[in-house]
Amino acid sequence: MTQRIYITGAAGAGSTSLGKQLSKTLQIPYIDTDDCYWAETDIPFTRKRCVSERCDLIREAQGDAGWVLAGACDGWGDEILSQADLVIFLRTPTPLRLTRLRKREVLRYGTRVAPGGDMEQIYRKFLNWAASYDDPYFCGRSLNRHREWLKSQPAPVLELSGGRAITDLENAVLAELGHLVAA
Repeated sequence: MTQRIYITGAAGAGSTSLGKQLSKTLQIPYIDTDDCYWAETDIPFTRKRCVSERCDLIREAQGDAGWVLAGACDGWGDEILSQADLVIFLRTPTPLRLTRLRKREVLRYGTRVAPGGDMEQIYRKFLNWAASYDDPYFCGRSLNRHREWLKSQPAPVLELSGGRAITDLENAVLAELGHLVAA
């Protein structure tokens, strides 16, 4: 069976880590939506690609044997997501997500995100945006928006706690894939 897996959740939920692990285990391409959504710029995450270009980049990266796509493309990549065999929704407590995001951004950008750095303002806005995910009145990528979108998916949706160890998450996904094959 071709395995086409989409993993989503809030920023810092663990979709990248789980996606890379599943890609390695299943030996299928891993695609990160951020790599397709954002154009390369000196200050990252400041220029969005147009929807058609994003979708073209994802299609180019997909393999014939399947794929693992991680991140957020609900609302603009629905044509691609309609091909998924399984949607994984990672629900991770906000304090843990924010801790992960702070660590990740400092590892990636170092002093650029520190006070006085050229990315300090973008970093602070990003953390505030990420912290707003659970706010029912937030109009961006949010828990409410995800829940509504998940209801419309033709593929089975597996909701997991992103606070679990990657190996536990991977085993839960592999078990679910096994059930789908057997059905």
